[in-house]
Amino acid sequence: MNNLLKILTQIPDPEIPVINIVELGIVRDAKMISETEVEIIITPTYSACPAMFNIEEDIIKLFKEKGISAKVVTKMFPIWTTDWMTDEAREKLRAYGIVPPEKGADENHLHIPKKCPRCGSENTTQISRFGSTLCKASYQCQDCLEPFDYFKCH
Repeated sequence: MNNLLKILTQIPDPEIPVINIVELGIVRDAKMISETEVEIIITPTYSACPAMFNIEEDIIKLFKEKGISAKVVTKMFPIWTTDWMTDEAREKLRAYGIVPPEKGADENHLHIPKKCPRCGSENTTQISRFGSTLCKASYQCQDCLEPFDYFKCH
């Protein structure tokens, strides 16, 4: 991992604080422009993701504290995919109570039964296509009756 990416791992996702923006796959590239300037390219998990403003501000603030000016470029293409998430991020989501997406999931991912992160049951039902954030769907376990989020695929 290059030094810039290592620095960026200090920034947690504003909506899911157990994972950072590098693990989530939002950071697409990070490069030094000069000794005092960096360019960071990010891609939102959803085009209307409200957290992107916070992420951009956090990147600028973090590098400013190090005496470096950060230019943040948001690229919408290629669109973000959950395949860009690290395996570590998937495990952190699971431990946090959010069912992570499988790699390479197709557009029918919302109709596949999800394992409850609390009891492991596959007897689950989608409550809402949108959960606490745009990038999650709400499910409920029919065995332990606990609600849980599922991180949606693209």
